[in-house]
Amino acid sequence: MKNVLIVSYSQSGQLSNIVASLAHPLETEGVRVHHEVLRPETPFPFPWPFFAFLDVFPESVRLDPRPNKPLSIPDDTAFDLVILAWTVWYLSPSQPVTAFLQSAEGKRRLAGKPVVSVVACRNMWSSAFDTLKTLVRETGGRLVDHVALTDESPALASFITTPRWMLTGRRDRFLGLPPAGINARQTKSVARFGSALAEALSLNEEKSGQPMLSGLHAVKITPHLVMSERTGRRAFQVWSGVVRLFGRAGQRRRIPALALFALYLIVVIITIVPLHIILQRLTAPLLARRAAAIIRHYEQPSGTDSARIAHE
Repeated sequence: MKNVLIVSYSQSGQLSNIVASLAHPLETEGVRVHHEVLRPETPFPFPWPFFAFLDVFPESVRLDPRPNKPLSIPDDTAFDLVILAWTVWYLSPSQPVTAFLQSAEGKRRLAGKPVVSVVACRNMWSSAFDTLKTLVRETGGRLVDHVALTDESPALASFITTPRWMLTGRRDRFLGLPPAGINARQTKSVARFGSALAEALSLNEEKSGQPMLSGLHAVKITPHLVMSERTGRRAFQVWSGVVRLFGRAGQRRRIPALALFALYLIVVIITIVPLHIILQRLTAPLLARRAAAIIRHYEQPSGTDSARIAHE
């Protein structure tokens, strides 16, 4: 019997539902699954108070997370595969996941193991995935597959619905806009990845170092979003450094700097982001080669094609 470790951290419950959909086929096929839910020593709230939501920004970007409580995994348990289910905070992996990957226990659990990444977020995951790949590599783990689930709502709609969900806990329809987050159809469809992993494990394919989820439309890449992310990432590095000059996480003296950062975000979203999108679309023919390179890079390792879905 194969042993699979699933490590995750979910505030809203969305990622927990995705993990359950993924794990069900594994468990049905006789795979022993241990689901480890990360527990920060100081819990993060949900819904978020406004300034608490902003206050995690600098440390998330700088990979300086709050520590987690010890894992509940028995010391003598060995795993054949690790599935890392995570979310994005400010274009970076969430703090609990970063803390796990930086910890001695996380490094011990992932060293030499094949790792499958599963991210669920609004729409921008590429910068955070680059960071995650580096963190996994530093543990000694081998990232063999990556699945990205994103909100299918129009980008401008999710600019409203996602913050509303984070700050109020409400993700229902609002002002004619669709519900926030990953929808029920997407969540249910994640089971195809669990089925593919169960089959691969039965054939010992996890030992090959090759992707097990190719042909299942694991990711969708939008090049103009990746380009926007890279610009945002540079700005976040600057702003996170500025805010940290005002004190440590949780200190009230950071509030004025965080308020300025919030104002900056609002101005960027209202003015610069739409202009950036328009400019990128107008120059798309000139950037075709760059866009193709972005797709080649971020479709690895699992790919964007759906050949196996069509076959099935």
